[in-house]
This record gives sequence, structure tokens and C-alpha cells, in this order.
Amino acid sequence: MSHAPKFSLAALVTVFIVIFTAACGNGGNNASDAGAGSSEPGNVTASPSDSPSADSAGASKGPIKVTFWHSMGGDLQKVVDQMVQDFNSSHPDIQVEAVYQGSYDESLNKLKATMGSKDGPSIVQVYEIGTRFMIDSKAITPVQDFVDRENYDLTQLEPNITGYYSIGGRLYSMPFNTSNPILYYNKDVFKQAGLDPEKPPRTYDEVAQAAEKISKSTKVKGASFAIYGWFMEQFFANQGVDYVNNGNGREAPATTSNVADEAGVKTLTWWKSMLDSGAAINLGRNTADTKKAFIAGQIGMTLDSTAALRSIVDGAQGKFEVGTAFLPKPADAKEGGVVVGGASLWILNNRPAEEQKAAWEFIKFLASPKEQGIWSVNSGYFPITKAAYDEQVVKDNLQKFPQFQTAIDQLHQTKLSTATQGAVMGVFPEARQIVEGAIESVVNNQKTPKQALDDAAKEITGKIQTYNSTVK
Repeated sequence: MSHAPKFSLAALVTVFIVIFTAACGNGGNNASDAGAGSSEPGNVTASPSDSPSADSAGASKGPIKVTFWHSMGGDLQKVVDQMVQDFNSSHPDIQVEAVYQGSYDESLNKLKATMGSKDGPSIVQVYEIGTRFMIDSKAITPVQDFVDRENYDLTQLEPNITGYYSIGGRLYSMPFNTSNPILYYNKDVFKQAGLDPEKPPRTYDEVAQAAEKISKSTKVKGASFAIYGWFMEQFFANQGVDYVNNGNGREAPATTSNVADEAGVKTLTWWKSMLDSGAAINLGRNTADTKKAFIAGQIGMTLDSTAALRSIVDGAQGKFEVGTAFLPKPADAKEGGVVVGGASLWILNNRPAEEQKAAWEFIKFLASPKEQGIWSVNSGYFPITKAAYDEQVVKDNLQKFPQFQTAIDQLHQTKLSTATQGAVMGVFPEARQIVEGAIESVVNNQKTPKQALDDAAKEITGKIQTYNSTVK
């Protein structure tokens, strides 16, 4: 086991201010959750019982207050607030206050501003892209510390979800909202084009052939995929290929981007060929635009998050039947699968020991089968707990939205490897934007797929090395 390197916190925060400021330009464009990041194992922080920054002198009077920062807005905020209320009602000795902090980028920037002070939260929800920073910051207590202290059974959780947040056998944060991408298709349009609506395409070639048939035999365009870096990351994982070197950055810190690998060139060449033939159309970077076009019946196939399933099915109701299929891959691809997207919950180590323990109690509550069932049904995200599928509310939801079974099967059939665990690098927000720019340059006939990805890999590699230079 390698030890987490020492670093200059001021330098690291400065780098991330630059990275996340750049990322904010795209952070709100895609409704789907996505990203990746983590770090090598090491002595990240002292346990909550012996942390020098934890003021554990004396027991506090009254309920212990736990401040929970999150980024679940709109209807999801109502679900979070109800779960918090339920916890508080059943735990009179602990009172959790949920505070919406805006987007993931906004919340993380607010967290960085509180580091070194006692003004931050007890728990913070951070998307995967921020995982490397959270570990490198030395500001967190790994949840593994609490797991080990009370022999909490991690086998009750989905291994393909906890695997993302585990490095060297240690779980650093607790998954909360989890999704992955699937192919959505219009079954009615498939029938009109002479395609079998019960046999959706599984390979790149099959998708291209189906899109061409739809475009030629109906008034609908065959497909449209948003220019979203998350999709490229997923296409790599589905081919069993690491996105960065050193075991996707999990065996040692990543130093090089692999985006120009054959897996990337093959994917972008296929994507561009469908646009060139007229089988697909480009609607830009915003997944909301492709989703809107799909619901309107203007395109036959699209890619989107599993978290979007409920709104897509509801939106298409009365217009056409929505089909779902696994993320496509080349016919000759190695065994792979999808990387989980979404966010996880982190416990801050500058809070008193009793507050950290109370935060852990709340996190366990959220991970319980009952709460995961409520969360999944009302949010569209996967349950992280296996037994949640036995909850009646989840069974009823699957009856109403049978398309979600595709997402469950895809998650469970994913073989956990460094490729499907997800890449680890500290510059993921910026790297994703660079890849999106590369895709756009190909779509706009400015570069070939190989040239665009070579340039992107070189630029991302430079960003990784700049980040690594802050970790001494």
C-alpha cells in the first residue's frame, strides 16, 4: 500500500479554483450526473476519536447538530428534506440540518472557502469529479474508519457502486446518488423503420445501421448524442480500457491521459460517420436538448443518464413507447461495463468527534433499505443497498417503469475492474471540457478523430502534471 503524498494545501486549492472556475462554464449544461476521481490509498487523516482538530472535550448539551451541505435542488430537495425530517424524528439525540448549496461546483467552491475554519459542514455531498481533491485535501475522515470501528457490513451495498469510491480496499465516502448512461430508443419509430423494437442495437455498427434505416424510412432522424465528455469516459469503460495510465490512476497517481487510445479513435470515428451519413444529427453539448428532441419524437435514439428515465418515459407518454438498452460498444470490444456517475457523502475531520459520529449515523440511515427505496423511487437514482429492491415501493416502481430493469441489469453485469471503477485524476472537470472541445472539432470538420484526440490527450496530460506538482 502506498502512502498518500504530502502537499501544499494552498497550492492545491489554488489549482482547483482555476479548474472548477473553468468547469463552471459547462457545469450546468448537462442534467445527467457523471464524472470520476479518487486517489491512492494512504493515511489520509486521523480517526475522529484521535484527530487533533476534533474538539471532543466534554459532551455537548442537547441534540448534536449535524450540518449537511448538498446540491439536490428542485423536487429532489423536497425528497432530501423529508428524509432529514424522518431521521430527526427517529433520532432525538441528533438533529441534521440540510442546506442546499447550489450546483456541485458552487458547493465545492464554498467548501474550499471554509477549509482551515470551523465554518464548514459536518457532511458534504461531492460529485465524483471532486473525489481526488477531497482525499488530497486531508480534510476528511474516510468512512472506512467508522466501518472498521463497528464492523459495519459493506457487503449489503452494491459492489459496483462502492467500488468507485474504494481505493486499496478502503471506502472513502458513502455513495448517495448514483446513475449510469443507457441508450433510449423510440419503439414506435423502430416498428415504422422495419426494426424489431424488442431487439435494440448493442454494438456501434448496429446503432449506425438502425439510425440509417430510421432516417431513410421515416421522418425522424436516427439518433443524436450530446457532446458530453462523460459519454466518452463510459465508452472507454465499456471497452474495458483505462482512461488514464497507472491502472486508471488507481495503482499509482495518473500522469498521462489515454483519450487518444484506439478505443477513443474508434468511438469518435463511429460517431462522426453517423453524422456524415445523415443518420444522426448534432444538437450540441446540452443533454437537455437531446432529451427534449427525443421526447418530441424528433430523433429515434439518444444517450442519457438512468436518472433521466422517469422524466423521459413520462414525457413520451401518449406519444410513443420508450425502449431502453445497454450502452453500445464495438463488436470486438474487451469485457467492460459502465462507470457509476453521481455523488457521494464525505465527513469532514475538523468537526468534533461526537459530531462526526452523529454524521455517520445519518449516513447509515440514508443507506438503509427503506430510505434507499424511497430515494430511488422519488429521484430516479439507483439504490446503493441491495435489499432496497425488496422494498414494496421499489417493486411497484419497477412495475410502472419496467425500462429501469435495463439500468439495473447493466449495473449488475458490469465486471469491476480499473476501467469500470472509473479514472482517477485531479483535473477531471477541465479534462472533460477538453474532450468535449475535441469532439466538437471533429463534428465541425476541423480535425480528424485521431488528431483531435491526440491534441486533447497532450493538453490533459499537461493539466494532470500541473496538478501533480502541487502534491509533494
